[in-house]
Amino acid sequence: MSSAPLGFFDSGVGGLTVVRAVQELLPSEDIIYLGDTARLPYGSKSPETIRQFADEDVRFLLSKEVKAIVVACNTATAHALPTLHSKYRIPIIGVIEPGVEAALSEPSAERVGIIATQGTIRSHAYQHALAQRRTGLVIYGQATPLLVPLIEENWIEHPATKLVLKTYLDPLVEKGIDTLMLACTHYPLLIPVLKELLPGDIRLVDSATTCAEHLKRELTRRELLNPNIGPGILSIHLTDFSEQFGELASHFLKKSTGRIQRAVLG
Repeated sequence: MSSAPLGFFDSGVGGLTVVRAVQELLPSEDIIYLGDTARLPYGSKSPETIRQFADEDVRFLLSKEVKAIVVACNTATAHALPTLHSKYRIPIIGVIEPGVEAALSEPSAERVGIIATQGTIRSHAYQHALAQRRTGLVIYGQATPLLVPLIEENWIEHPATKLVLKTYLDPLVEKGIDTLMLACTHYPLLIPVLKELLPGDIRLVDSATTCAEHLKRELTRRELLNPNIGPGILSIHLTDFSEQFGELASHFLKKSTGRIQRAVLG
């Protein structure tokens, strides 16, 4: 099984930041990525619908004989991961626990801000996970719904994006946060701008890097690391395809995507 590919799924393009982080950390791993672009975004759907979609995504990846699955979507992790764990024996890793572990790895962390989509903030998944692990934490959740469209428009350095970010971040800075969790897989692309806008003593924790590190530990523990020394192959499957996705995917991966295939679920 160690030579089998890793499976990733998200509702769209955001999960490719996790793929990129895994490729940098584990360059020999083959990866199959499923973007459920025909039904995005997941964040506006009900928890029951998200669980149904996530189950169909997992079954598609299992048909590709993957050795482990990464739920590269904060909303799907928040609403579907426990159900997936109870149903399937294959290792399934979400993006929330690794981020929480990384945020709390700093003993002095006391005031944690979370920026995410409406669906992730409403789920309270990050808030509950943080509070369960450390008592006395002050936690602020901030929904930031305008950021994903701005990122997908490639307006990362645009003055409008900086203005929107400042509007979202100023209340968190005023509350004295010492840690900011980027609880959406799109948001790692904003790190250079965030470092420009935020005080230098606020620590950033992103779900892509932390998930990649957690995945490496899990694969090592289970003796599932790919023994091959050559570069891994990335295969992207979408339930709906547009030229815009191809451009976005190349931007998120910082390289060409290669051929993108159509996926049929169900």
